[in-house]
Amino acid sequence: MKTKTKLNLGVGLLFMMIIILSLVSAYSVFSIKKDTENILKANYNTLEYSRNMLSALDGISTDEDKAIAVFESNLKKQFVNITEVGEDKVTSNLSANFVLLKKNRNDNSIKAQIRQDIFEIMKLNMNAIRQKSDLAKRTAETANLWIACVGTFCFLIAFNLLINLPNNIANPIKELTASIKEIANRNYSERVHFYNHNEFGDLAKSFNTMAQKLEEYSNSSLHKLTFEKKRLETLINNMHDPIIGLDTEGMILFVNDSALKIIGMKQEEVIGKSASALAIKNDLMRSLIINDLESEKPHSMKIYADGKESYFEKETISITVTPTGEDKMISIGDVIILRNITLFKELDFAKTNFIATVSHELKTPISSIKMSLQLLEKEATGKINEEQQQLIDSIKEDSGRLLKITGELLEISQLETGNIQLNIEKSDPYEIINYAIEAVKVQAEQKQIKLDIEAENNLPDVKADSEKTSWVLINFLTNAIRYSSENSEVVVKLTQENNQVIFKVIDTGKGIDNRYKTKVFDKYFQIPGSHKSGTGLGLAISKEFIEAQNGTIGVESELGLGSTFYFRLGVV
Repeated sequence: MKTKTKLNLGVGLLFMMIIILSLVSAYSVFSIKKDTENILKANYNTLEYSRNMLSALDGISTDEDKAIAVFESNLKKQFVNITEVGEDKVTSNLSANFVLLKKNRNDNSIKAQIRQDIFEIMKLNMNAIRQKSDLAKRTAETANLWIACVGTFCFLIAFNLLINLPNNIANPIKELTASIKEIANRNYSERVHFYNHNEFGDLAKSFNTMAQKLEEYSNSSLHKLTFEKKRLETLINNMHDPIIGLDTEGMILFVNDSALKIIGMKQEEVIGKSASALAIKNDLMRSLIINDLESEKPHSMKIYADGKESYFEKETISITVTPTGEDKMISIGDVIILRNITLFKELDFAKTNFIATVSHELKTPISSIKMSLQLLEKEATGKINEEQQQLIDSIKEDSGRLLKITGELLEISQLETGNIQLNIEKSDPYEIINYAIEAVKVQAEQKQIKLDIEAENNLPDVKADSEKTSWVLINFLTNAIRYSSENSEVVVKLTQENNQVIFKVIDTGKGIDNRYKTKVFDKYFQIPGSHKSGTGLGLAISKEFIEAQNGTIGVESELGLGSTFYFRLGVV
């Protein structure tokens, strides 16, 4: 029988027993009540009327009219309340004698007869009360017997359900729970031994099938798991990049030969040991487990390895898994990877030196070209016709662009080598803006672009290199003017937020696609489709200048709605 059917039958039987017990009790109470009401209505009232008539009979001699009225009133009530056998005859005799008494009110023999009749009525009702009391008593005893029998029957059924039903449901659950714990402890030979034709029987059958399959899987895959473990260990050990694995408690789970080589320790000194404890006596280990501010992204480290100073890029990867049968992911440890980037660093240094050398060497001939152009334009050199003037202007424009490019390349090389010097001091943000506006005013007037300044009043001074900061702002304004249409507007906005002053340049140009917003500050990057009139270094240099002053730089833009380039600097 199904467990649900058992529960329905048990609860239904209890419900039916409660209803039967309630009906028997209600019927018994109703019967006793009915007998009691009969005594009160049929007999007790008659006794009351009889007592009133006796009292009125005694008062007939003194106050005849009032006594006769009381007697007649109670006699009429008695006629209505005749309930016992023979009571009607006695009541009729009483009425006849009362009629005679009214005619001869001083006849004592009639009064005596009336008293005898009243006593006879009282006797009949007293006997009836006694009989009905006995009947009510028997009814109560019968009711008690029925209630006791039904209550005992209900108790036996409820007690039987209380003993058997919970055990019938709980015992299979306990056995199944114990078996599941054994399976969780990898005892796949555990089986559940109950075969009732109910839900638990079906569950036991499914559980045993699962346990059997798990046992087969465990036995068949153990060799494979061991082989895969060894292969994974071999793979990690043969990787050239140093790798260290940690659990959630900071214990070292694995470390490859490359990592052991750079930290100068043996495997048995590291595996199973706490990384924090090793960091006390090993400087490199201490630097590897430090949770710095840039832990979420890779960062470079200089480590002495392979007989020379080498550069490694440290990356910490958090390993998370979703346990079987659960939805929430949990962390099971971290893996520290050190990628050797020495070759790339050396190439980068060579590139930087090359750019610096070429830029420096190019500035001299370009400056000479510009000086020669200036000499050509003087009248003392000779008269220049219109075609020659156009050629001179073209050469002057190209040489100016070349000089700007070499200057930017020289700036970026100085930034990369750390040779650039910043003069950070207390600077007036209003002066920085005014200087930048004056520098691009002519360029803006040529395109009939209006330059507006929206600056809050009484802004504090900022900690900045005025020259470099003005250069960044000029670069922003130059780009805004270049990509804005004629007769448009460029706004320079100056605001304060917390302990920072924000410089913004807002244009109404074509804007920047979301795909390129994160790349505009990269070196040599130029937005596809834009005028390629520069090197793509201006914004990269701006970023280096602002970040060197502990500021932040960014851009907000929507395609077709213009752009807002901004940077933040701390106040003094």
